[in-house]
Amino acid sequence: MPDARFLLVRLGSLGDVIHALPAASALRDAFPGARIDWLVEPQWHRLLEGNPDLTEIISLEKKSAAGLVTTIRKLRAANYTCAVDFQGLYKSALPAFASGAPRRIGFPSTYAREGFVSFLYTDRINPRGAHKVDHNLTLAEAAGADARPSSPRFPLTPRPEDEKQVTQELARNNIADFYVLNPGGGWRSKCWPPERFGELHHRLAVQHGWRAVISFGPGEEKLAQELISAAGSRPPIAIPLGLGPLMALLRRAKFVVSADTGPVHLASALGTPVVGLYGPTDPARNGPYAGPNQIQSIVIRNPGKSETTYRRGASYSSPMLSITVDQVADAVARLVSAKT
Repeated sequence: MPDARFLLVRLGSLGDVIHALPAASALRDAFPGARIDWLVEPQWHRLLEGNPDLTEIISLEKKSAAGLVTTIRKLRAANYTCAVDFQGLYKSALPAFASGAPRRIGFPSTYAREGFVSFLYTDRINPRGAHKVDHNLTLAEAAGADARPSSPRFPLTPRPEDEKQVTQELARNNIADFYVLNPGGGWRSKCWPPERFGELHHRLAVQHGWRAVISFGPGEEKLAQELISAAGSRPPIAIPLGLGPLMALLRRAKFVVSADTGPVHLASALGTPVVGLYGPTDPARNGPYAGPNQIQSIVIRNPGKSETTYRRGASYSSPMLSITVDQVADAVARLVSAKT
């Protein structure tokens, strides 16, 4: 199919965009000369920059009617032969439909979060495999790619200026060897309390002399401060970073400790070992990806205390509260031992 022209739609969020990257790579391998564009929300545009599997990254401008019309006109002018919607929401399926692509691939109503969007697709594909990466690869296979590539790729490219900023921040705080703690997570019900992160940091500082950098996003400043307060006399450093510098930071870290949220998936995709803390969400579906040649990770979930649900609770859940500092410290020890 030398004239294949693909529109990929995964507007956000951080972890979900990362989980769709191998699908784009699989399509590029199958169609080396094809046009492969990706429609994404502006705040995640940086995540795709420098990706050799993509022809163009298109930001969905929806702050104004004029911006949205301009984006749709751009999509229609590209004359796509196929649109693939990895998201399964109206906000993703409607641009795919409006692009005019005669073939539109997505998940069926039984899988998509907003089930009726499946009527906007010409091809409704049941996902195979356990992980979200595998589900997305199923859609890529329906578009003509090999759904089981030998080595799924996550092309992520920190810029030199990102590296420079991180180098300066670490030097300013007299940090050379470090790990990353990420106390946030979108829904409070899948987070681990910052006080426990602080206790973990205190223990690792006493036992090993290690120091952490706290990763936090907008609105998570209080979590970072609570973590620092609980860490004792040798506190970690909280450094606010944009998406590009965050990539540079995570790539340098010894390891990352985080609940199920974007930075844990970003770290794993960059090749950094992670300890993932899971409660309501299923690590088999949403955990650090354990595909061929992927970096080792350790997931902590107490099965007897957990029931899989994707309801967005506003308070700490009992499954997450069941995870102890001892469990996490032991996982860190095993992870570091495996690296050496």
